[in-house]
Amino acid sequence: MMLSDVMEDYLKIIYQLQRSTDDRIKTSEIAEELDVTSPTVTSMLDKLEERGLVDREKYRGVTLTDEGETVALEVVRHHRLLEAYLTEHLDYDWSEVHDEADRLEHHISENFEARVADALDQTEVDPHGAPIPSADLEPPERTEGASLMEFTAGETVVVEEVADHDADVLSYLADHGVEPGVTLEIVEVAPFGMLTARALDHDESVSLPEDVAHHVRVSRANELEH
Repeated sequence: MMLSDVMEDYLKIIYQLQRSTDDRIKTSEIAEELDVTSPTVTSMLDKLEERGLVDREKYRGVTLTDEGETVALEVVRHHRLLEAYLTEHLDYDWSEVHDEADRLEHHISENFEARVADALDQTEVDPHGAPIPSADLEPPERTEGASLMEFTAGETVVVEEVADHDADVLSYLADHGVEPGVTLEIVEVAPFGMLTARALDHDESVSLPEDVAHHVRVSRANELEH
């Protein structure tokens, strides 16, 4: 089945939105993620439905069919392998790799994908902590983590994953040592939407606006010990 790059992008976005909810995905959510109008989304969903890649219910939204999910998982696998390869072997900063991977993910062969995976010793996560789908395209298990903003002062958490789509946010987090595997002690959550945490690994404090903190997924430190 030959699909356009744009079709694959839609399937990838729907897959990523589905990972954080049990509900169907609304047209408006897809439009916001892709920065397009709702009528544009509706037109593309018509095409994807005709190809059997999405299941739609009027006024309730869409989900991926099994075939649609398989396509999405392959694109996600390509994207995250490329991000890992660019950072580990080509000295890209983790804030630079998302756009490069977006451009390349639709155009690599299965042979190239396999060689990249081997070069990375079959790593299971990308530089931002996101799980890489396996070669047989089984969906990764959902992580137990939650947004950093869901925790309160005094709690200690470990960073699991950071959203990869905003280069400025990633640069800010990297400059303050907030990356997967780092342990944070939450110092204060201000009522005006600013969270202050201390990175215990290198004893540095960082203040994160609410919209930035929402893109950092963490787990309680004691949960990871059991």
